[in-house]
Amino acid sequence: MRSVFFSVGICWLLLTACQNQNLEIPQNQVAKVLTEYGKENPETEAVIHTNKGDIHLRLFTETPLHRANFVRMIKAGHYKQGHFYRIIGSFMVQGGSETEGKYRYLVPNEVSPERLHKYGALAMAHYDEGNPENNSSATEFYIVRGRRFLNEDLTDLAGKYPPEQLKIFETIGGAPNLDGKYTVFGEVTKGMDIIEKFSEVRTRGEDEPEQKIRFSLELK
Repeated sequence: MRSVFFSVGICWLLLTACQNQNLEIPQNQVAKVLTEYGKENPETEAVIHTNKGDIHLRLFTETPLHRANFVRMIKAGHYKQGHFYRIIGSFMVQGGSETEGKYRYLVPNEVSPERLHKYGALAMAHYDEGNPENNSSATEFYIVRGRRFLNEDLTDLAGKYPPEQLKIFETIGGAPNLDGKYTVFGEVTKGMDIIEKFSEVRTRGEDEPEQKIRFSLELK
């Protein structure tokens, strides 16, 4: 079973600690800070600019902490020099900032059975080990490609999903093995053809693309 994770380089964290302090949040203050930030910053649309074209995103208001955190990172310029550093062809593409490093705080889990890892879902990555609450990375996100489920595959899923959700996996596909573990906080509304192109690139160890796939991210 594939999982979604992000790696943190300790040396890189030390080098970038000072520049990251202004965005770092004490863990016990994360929910409060993001709730207040979300009230003042209501944006729900963003666009990823790449050399292959634009990927348009809708951010869910039903995941207020994740939406606020993503908006906060975009407005702070965290994704001005982003890159997709993990590509698993029939599964997902994962990205973050190429220059800004990572943050120590985690965003509280907002997993819901209503928000599936369907084709085009936008979700936040996280460590699996030592994170039983499935709280999210502050910066590393992924977009689901997945696959369509037919026949016996649907039978295996039947006990976990109602008929209308099974239909989604049958018609457009997704990665249901991630449901309940990672927070889906948005979706691609236009530009999945760009994700399809990236999903076909050649990769090396740890699913890293041989050639860097850079992007910038801004709010609409």
